[in-house]
Formats: sequence, C-alpha cells, structure tokens
Amino acid sequence: MTATALGAAALAISVAACGGDDTKATGREATPTASSTPTGSGLPQGSEPVKLDPAEFTTKIDNPYWPMSPGSKWVYSETDTQGTNQKVVVEVTDKTKTIANGIEARVIRDTASENGKPVEITDDWYAQDSSGNVWYLGEATAEYKNGQVASTAGSFEAGVDGAQAGIAMPANPEPGMAYRQEYLKGVAKDKGAVITVGEEQVEVPFGHFNTDILMTRDLVPLEPKVQELKFYAPDVGPLLSVHTDGAGGRAELVSYTPGK
Repeated sequence: MTATALGAAALAISVAACGGDDTKATGREATPTASSTPTGSGLPQGSEPVKLDPAEFTTKIDNPYWPMSPGSKWVYSETDTQGTNQKVVVEVTDKTKTIANGIEARVIRDTASENGKPVEITDDWYAQDSSGNVWYLGEATAEYKNGQVASTAGSFEAGVDGAQAGIAMPANPEPGMAYRQEYLKGVAKDKGAVITVGEEQVEVPFGHFNTDILMTRDLVPLEPKVQELKFYAPDVGPLLSVHTDGAGGRAELVSYTPGK
C-alpha cells in the first residue's frame, strides 16, 4: 500500500524493510505496502438494511482468518503513548444467543483489565453465513470503575431499534473490499476495508508470521480521526492492531490457544 493510500503523515507508522517488496509489522512497527482503493464488494454498506435468513447461519465459525471454536482464547497486551497498559483476553464460549433478527450467534467474551482489575467486559455476538462470511450481530458491554459497572453505552443488538448487522471477516478477503461492520444510528457506524493479503509480515510476542497475512483498516465515521490497522494470520486470527490516531494504542498477541 502506498503512502498515498492512507496518508503517510496521518499514519505515523515506521517503515521496516524486510527485503524485496516484503514489509513487516511488529509490536513497534506496521508497514502497509500495496495500494488499493476500497470499493463496493456486495457486502453491506453504510446504513443499508439487510434481510438475513437465520437458516443460512451457523455458530460453527471456521473462517480461516478468524476461527472461533469454543474454547479458543487469545491474550493481548494493549498499550498506548499515554501509559495505558492493559491485558485483554478474548474467549470463545460454548454459549449462544438468539439475536432479535432470529439468528443464533456464538458468544465471545472480551475482558480488558488493568492491574488485575476489570476495565471493560463485553459479550460479542458472531455467526457465519453459508458463504463463509463472519457477521457481527451486536454486543453487551460494561465499563467498570472502582470495581463497579459505570456504563453500558455502546451495547446494541441487530434487529433492535434499527440496528443492523455487519461483517467482521469476509469469506474470501481481497484488496479493495469494503464493508459495514456495524450500524446503529448515532451510536455505531464502523466500517472496514481489506488493504492487503499476503503482502505483510508480523512479529508479536506470540511469534513471527509471514504467510498469507491479512491487513485491514477500520474507520469510525462518527469519529473521523479514528483509524485502526489490523493484521490476521490464517488459523490463528487477530495478531496485531495499531491505532494511528490519538494516543496510538496497539494490541499485540501474547498467546493463543485453539479451541476444539
């Protein structure tokens, strides 16, 4: 991806040459390479409503870029330039939830803690369609302060109050794909785009990855300056996320335990 594609100055990401046209992303570096302009891909966009058939969905999520078998567990170290240092644990539970739009979804528990105390605990709801796309169907989130729930703002459920499901991971990601990740008027309008496939290398505490790495870019229209780059490895899932705005937060994979 060229500097023009994302704006080199805005990214504030250092370049690490790895020989030839390869690039490398580490806990301190993330280097996009091949240029792409996100376009329509047949995936949901913006606020457009989608009519989903529950019979076309399953809680067996085996998309190679984000496999979610019950028991799978990812542990991340999340830091930023303002001194934040959190542990984030993402666990695929054996629980399911029937969403308001009729789809049965897998419950994924996301726990962020600092100094051993919870900061935020979220149950995310995902399901996979018959084509292999992983859909994001909502979340129940709770922010904690002094050990008590301080806010549940941001919670939403597809099919409630106009909320629409979005794509968490396309079935066959290709550079240029763009898609809505979630939508609830005035609350959630996140969108994503595939930037590169197979162009990157990533090094995180869990290990070094250099095969078929997927790089995406997340944008939040309600917060125009927010931009996040994410890197995924086949059969593992999310490796690294890098915020290129504000305090420059990043989350690096420390350990991964596959489910059964």
